[in-house]
Amino acid sequence: MEILHRDDLPRGGFAGLREHRLVMDPKVFGPGANPTAWPGIGNFVYLADARFVPKGETGMHPHKEVDVISVIVEGRIAHGGSLEQGEELSTFDVQAQRAGGEGFSHNETNPDDRENRMIQIWVLPETPGEPAGYRKYRPEWGELTRVYGGNDPTDTFPSRTIIDVGLLRKGQTVSVGGPFLAYLTKGQGVAGDATLSDGDLVRGQALKFQASTDVQLTVVHLNE
Repeated sequence: MEILHRDDLPRGGFAGLREHRLVMDPKVFGPGANPTAWPGIGNFVYLADARFVPKGETGMHPHKEVDVISVIVEGRIAHGGSLEQGEELSTFDVQAQRAGGEGFSHNETNPDDRENRMIQIWVLPETPGEPAGYRKYRPEWGELTRVYGGNDPTDTFPSRTIIDVGLLRKGQTVSVGGPFLAYLTKGQGVAGDATLSDGDLVRGQALKFQASTDVQLTVVHLNE
Protein backbone atom coordinates (compact mmCIF):
# COMPACT_ATOMS: atom_id res chain seq x y z
CA MET A 1 0.00 0.00 0.00
CA GLU A 2 1.23 3.49 -0.90
CA ILE A 3 0.30 6.91 0.47
CA LEU A 4 0.43 10.30 -1.25
CA HIS A 5 0.19 13.33 1.06
CA ARG A 6 -1.71 16.27 -0.41
CA ASP A 7 0.46 18.87 1.28
CA ASP A 8 3.60 17.43 -0.33
CA LEU A 9 2.24 18.51 -3.74
CA PRO A 10 2.35 21.98 -5.32
CA ARG A 11 -0.78 24.10 -4.99
CA GLY A 12 -2.17 25.61 -8.16
CA GLY A 13 -5.58 26.70 -9.35
CA PHE A 14 -7.53 28.91 -11.70
CA ALA A 15 -10.23 31.57 -11.46
CA GLY A 16 -11.55 31.50 -7.86
CA LEU A 17 -10.06 28.10 -6.96
CA ARG A 18 -6.87 27.05 -5.23
CA GLU A 19 -6.27 23.32 -5.57
CA HIS A 20 -3.96 20.35 -5.20
CA ARG A 21 -4.15 17.90 -8.12
CA LEU A 22 -3.48 14.44 -6.72
CA VAL A 23 -4.52 12.29 -9.70
CA MET A 24 -3.67 13.30 -13.28
CA ASP A 25 -3.70 10.26 -15.54
CA PRO A 26 -1.15 10.46 -18.40
CA LYS A 27 -3.67 8.98 -20.87
CA VAL A 28 -5.59 12.27 -20.57
CA PHE A 29 -2.96 14.82 -19.52
CA GLY A 30 0.07 13.35 -21.32
CA PRO A 31 3.31 15.24 -20.61
CA GLY A 32 1.27 18.00 -18.96
CA ALA A 33 0.49 15.76 -15.97
CA ASN A 34 2.03 16.84 -12.69
CA PRO A 35 4.90 14.33 -12.24
CA THR A 36 4.18 14.12 -8.50
CA ALA A 37 0.50 13.20 -9.08
CA TRP A 38 -0.64 9.60 -9.46
CA PRO A 39 -2.36 7.94 -12.42
CA GLY A 40 -5.89 6.71 -11.81
CA ILE A 41 -7.41 3.25 -12.15
CA GLY A 42 -10.01 2.06 -14.63
CA ASN A 43 -11.56 5.12 -16.27
CA PHE A 44 -10.83 7.35 -13.23
CA VAL A 45 -8.36 9.97 -14.51
CA TYR A 46 -8.39 13.07 -12.26
CA LEU A 47 -8.80 14.14 -8.63
CA ALA A 48 -8.34 17.67 -7.30
CA ASP A 49 -8.81 18.94 -3.74
CA ALA A 50 -10.03 22.51 -4.25
CA ARG A 51 -10.84 25.47 -2.05
CA PHE A 52 -12.92 28.30 -3.45
CA VAL A 53 -12.03 31.78 -2.22
CA PRO A 54 -14.98 33.66 -0.67
CA LYS A 55 -17.51 34.37 -3.45
CA GLY A 56 -15.14 32.58 -5.86
CA GLU A 57 -16.28 30.66 -8.91
CA THR A 58 -14.93 28.47 -11.67
CA GLY A 59 -16.45 30.56 -14.43
CA MET A 60 -18.71 29.00 -17.04
CA HIS A 61 -16.84 26.33 -19.00
CA PRO A 62 -17.72 23.25 -21.10
CA HIS A 63 -17.05 19.51 -20.81
CA LYS A 64 -17.55 16.74 -23.35
CA GLU A 65 -17.12 12.95 -23.06
CA VAL A 66 -16.19 13.09 -19.36
CA ASP A 67 -18.15 12.46 -16.15
CA VAL A 68 -17.54 15.06 -13.43
CA ILE A 69 -18.17 14.11 -9.80
CA SER A 70 -18.04 16.81 -7.10
CA VAL A 71 -17.85 15.88 -3.39
CA ILE A 72 -18.51 18.76 -1.01
CA VAL A 73 -16.27 18.69 2.07
CA GLU A 74 -16.99 22.08 3.68
CA GLY A 75 -19.43 24.87 2.92
CA ARG A 76 -21.81 25.26 0.00
CA ILE A 77 -21.75 25.34 -3.80
CA ALA A 78 -24.23 27.15 -6.04
CA HIS A 79 -24.42 25.18 -9.28
CA GLY A 80 -25.21 26.83 -12.58
CA GLY A 81 -25.13 25.71 -16.18
CA SER A 82 -26.90 23.67 -18.80
CA LEU A 83 -27.76 20.87 -16.33
CA GLU A 84 -29.98 21.62 -13.29
CA GLN A 85 -29.43 25.38 -13.22
CA GLY A 86 -29.90 26.76 -9.70
CA GLU A 87 -29.12 23.54 -7.75
CA GLU A 88 -27.43 24.10 -4.38
CA LEU A 89 -25.04 21.67 -2.72
CA SER A 90 -24.27 21.62 1.01
CA THR A 91 -21.53 19.98 3.08
CA PHE A 92 -21.21 16.24 2.23
CA ASP A 93 -23.50 16.42 -0.85
CA VAL A 94 -22.24 14.78 -4.05
CA GLN A 95 -23.00 15.93 -7.59
CA ALA A 96 -22.44 13.75 -10.69
CA GLN A 97 -22.62 15.24 -14.17
CA ARG A 98 -22.33 13.20 -17.36
CA ALA A 99 -21.20 15.19 -20.38
CA GLY A 100 -21.36 12.41 -22.97
CA GLY A 101 -21.40 13.35 -26.63
CA GLU A 102 -23.99 16.06 -25.98
CA GLY A 103 -21.74 17.93 -23.54
CA PHE A 104 -22.59 20.42 -20.82
CA SER A 105 -21.41 23.78 -19.50
CA HIS A 106 -21.28 24.69 -15.83
CA ASN A 107 -20.14 27.26 -13.29
CA GLU A 108 -19.67 26.29 -9.64
CA THR A 109 -19.77 29.24 -7.22
CA ASN A 110 -19.03 29.71 -3.51
CA PRO A 111 -21.98 31.83 -2.34
CA ASP A 112 -20.48 32.52 1.10
CA ASP A 113 -18.01 34.96 2.63
CA ARG A 114 -15.62 32.21 3.74
CA GLU A 115 -13.65 29.52 1.94
CA ASN A 116 -15.30 26.25 1.07
CA ARG A 117 -13.83 22.93 -0.07
CA MET A 118 -14.75 20.50 -2.84
CA ILE A 119 -13.19 17.36 -4.28
CA GLN A 120 -13.54 17.07 -8.05
CA ILE A 121 -13.17 13.73 -9.83
CA TRP A 122 -13.20 12.97 -13.56
CA VAL A 123 -14.09 9.59 -15.04
CA LEU A 124 -14.10 8.80 -18.76
CA PRO A 125 -17.37 7.22 -19.94
CA GLU A 126 -17.15 3.67 -21.24
CA THR A 127 -19.63 4.33 -24.08
CA PRO A 128 -19.08 7.44 -26.21
CA GLY A 129 -21.98 9.56 -27.39
CA GLU A 130 -24.17 9.22 -24.27
CA PRO A 131 -26.74 11.96 -23.53
CA ALA A 132 -25.81 14.51 -20.87
CA GLY A 133 -27.21 13.86 -17.40
CA TYR A 134 -27.22 15.07 -13.79
CA ARG A 135 -27.55 13.30 -10.42
CA LYS A 136 -27.28 14.46 -6.83
CA TYR A 137 -26.64 12.36 -3.70
CA ARG A 138 -26.83 12.97 0.03
CA PRO A 139 -24.64 10.30 1.73
CA GLU A 140 -25.86 9.11 5.12
CA TRP A 141 -23.69 8.80 8.21
CA GLY A 142 -22.63 5.29 9.04
CA GLU A 143 -22.36 3.86 5.53
CA LEU A 144 -20.74 3.90 2.11
CA THR A 145 -22.93 5.48 -0.55
CA ARG A 146 -22.54 4.54 -4.23
CA VAL A 147 -22.39 7.78 -6.25
CA TYR A 148 -20.99 6.50 -9.54
CA GLY A 149 -20.68 3.24 -11.44
CA GLY A 150 -22.14 -0.22 -11.14
CA ASN A 151 -24.82 -1.84 -13.25
CA ASP A 152 -28.08 -0.14 -12.23
CA PRO A 153 -28.79 2.96 -14.36
CA THR A 154 -31.66 3.96 -12.06
CA ASP A 155 -29.21 4.67 -9.22
CA THR A 156 -25.96 5.84 -10.85
CA PHE A 157 -24.29 6.42 -14.19
CA PRO A 158 -23.24 2.84 -15.08
CA SER A 159 -19.53 2.03 -15.25
CA ARG A 160 -17.05 -0.62 -14.19
CA THR A 161 -15.27 2.19 -12.34
CA ILE A 162 -16.99 2.55 -8.95
CA ILE A 163 -17.01 5.58 -6.64
CA ASP A 164 -18.30 5.21 -3.08
CA VAL A 165 -18.39 8.06 -0.55
CA GLY A 166 -18.41 7.09 3.12
CA LEU A 167 -19.42 9.13 6.15
CA LEU A 168 -18.16 6.79 8.84
CA ARG A 169 -18.47 7.03 12.59
CA LYS A 170 -15.55 6.37 14.91
CA GLY A 171 -14.80 2.65 15.06
CA GLN A 172 -16.56 1.69 11.84
CA THR A 173 -14.72 -0.53 9.36
CA VAL A 174 -15.12 -0.78 5.57
CA SER A 175 -13.48 -3.23 3.17
CA VAL A 176 -13.02 -3.18 -0.60
CA GLY A 177 -11.57 -6.10 -2.55
CA GLY A 178 -9.33 -5.53 -5.54
CA PRO A 179 -7.32 -2.49 -6.69
CA PHE A 180 -8.45 0.82 -5.22
CA LEU A 181 -7.60 4.46 -4.57
CA ALA A 182 -9.08 6.07 -1.46
CA TYR A 183 -8.93 9.72 -0.37
CA LEU A 184 -9.57 10.86 3.20
CA THR A 185 -11.06 14.35 3.55
CA LYS A 186 -12.17 14.42 7.18
CA GLY A 187 -10.79 12.85 10.34
CA GLN A 188 -8.34 9.99 10.81
CA GLY A 189 -8.27 6.24 10.34
CA VAL A 190 -6.09 3.17 9.94
CA ALA A 191 -5.54 1.14 6.76
CA GLY A 192 -3.23 -1.84 7.14
CA ASP A 193 -0.43 -0.63 9.39
CA ALA A 194 -0.72 3.02 8.24
CA THR A 195 -2.47 5.86 10.03
CA LEU A 196 -4.25 8.15 7.57
CA SER A 197 -5.29 11.76 8.04
CA ASP A 198 -7.21 14.39 6.07
CA GLY A 199 -5.41 14.90 2.74
CA ASP A 200 -3.98 11.38 2.41
CA LEU A 201 -4.52 9.46 -0.84
CA VAL A 202 -3.84 5.74 -0.56
CA ARG A 203 -3.69 2.95 -3.15
CA GLY A 204 -3.28 -0.79 -3.03
CA GLN A 205 -4.72 -4.17 -3.99
CA ALA A 206 -7.38 -4.37 -1.25
CA LEU A 207 -8.61 -1.96 1.40
CA LYS A 208 -9.58 -2.51 5.01
CA PHE A 209 -10.10 0.84 6.73
CA GLN A 210 -11.13 1.56 10.32
CA ALA A 211 -12.20 5.05 11.34
CA SER A 212 -10.37 6.44 14.39
CA THR A 213 -12.67 9.49 14.38
CA ASP A 214 -15.71 10.46 12.32
CA VAL A 215 -14.45 10.52 8.72
CA GLN A 216 -15.35 11.36 5.13
CA LEU A 217 -13.73 8.91 2.73
CA THR A 218 -13.99 8.61 -1.06
CA VAL A 219 -13.10 5.19 -2.50
CA VAL A 220 -12.56 4.46 -6.20
CA HIS A 221 -12.37 0.80 -7.22
CA LEU A 222 -13.27 -1.53 -10.07
CA ASN A 223 -16.31 -3.70 -10.68
CA GLU A 224 -14.74 -6.70 -12.45
